[in-house]
Amino acid sequence: MIINGTEIKPGKDAIVKIKVGNLPSGNTINLFAHVYRSKNPGPTMLVLGGVHGDEINGIEIVRRSVKAGLFKKLNAGAVIAVPLLNVYGFINFTRDLPDGKDVNRSFPGSSRGSLASRVAFILTKHILPLADFGLDFHTGGRSIHNYPQLRVNPEDKKSMNLAKVFNPPFIIHSKPISRSLRKEATKRGIPMVVYEGGESLRVDSFSVDEGINGIKRVMLSEGMIKEKVPAQKSIVVKNSKWIRASQAGLFIPYKQSGDHVEKGEALGHVTDPYGNKESKIKSPVKGVIYGHNNIPLLHLGDALFHVGFEDTEEE
Repeated sequence: MIINGTEIKPGKDAIVKIKVGNLPSGNTINLFAHVYRSKNPGPTMLVLGGVHGDEINGIEIVRRSVKAGLFKKLNAGAVIAVPLLNVYGFINFTRDLPDGKDVNRSFPGSSRGSLASRVAFILTKHILPLADFGLDFHTGGRSIHNYPQLRVNPEDKKSMNLAKVFNPPFIIHSKPISRSLRKEATKRGIPMVVYEGGESLRVDSFSVDEGINGIKRVMLSEGMIKEKVPAQKSIVVKNSKWIRASQAGLFIPYKQSGDHVEKGEALGHVTDPYGNKESKIKSPVKGVIYGHNNIPLLHLGDALFHVGFEDTEEE
């Protein structure tokens, strides 16, 4: 295995540094890939965080796995762990890069393209071709809390099997977005699932623990480790609906992610600052909440709850 000129032989570990670019100040920006190889043959797993620079839970899941030595002394196969892809976004507390573009809408990228395209190109050129499957760790957006979940293409049987082995609380049917990492991996025949847990710019211990447990379940199934993690029931969501604010004002929620709801059940209410006008937010469907908005101040039409419904089933 050779990454950017560095050879990692069987039974060895290495930290590979790849130059991404420079800040206007001249400081160098590097991507760091932690690479682990067993002496025994097996698949290569890519574990990736920080595609979006403000999604801290994903970064923390990979960082903590590396720090705890989870990938050392593998029984088989190899692991490439990249805790932070989008260094630019990370140091600026933003999802995107300074050029305003999204790395996860820039794959496969180009060595002569925008900054986001160049970051995507580095991963596509140096690391993605070495992976047999991948786990891409994210969070919800600003103020949007996602209950730990995997986004997976239901038409991709290998990715669906990977999701079931990962065994998160929720498995969300979701086709890959154009020019995303998952779309590029699909084109190359590499099973890839996207984990989301918590919200941006916040560390959520439950989401981090669920992510690490999922990594362990996958590694166990591939013969990489022997440590077992208790299984749980994954709720498979095939259809979903955003419930939105019916008026602007102050939002008082009664429910949160992980809660089951009945059709017509009150999920919260919105009131103006003076208490003159108040409206209840009711669920139009029976289902389960797997995402919710934490911001208390709303505009008309703002997203409040993400509810899976109808074809939701337990496996």
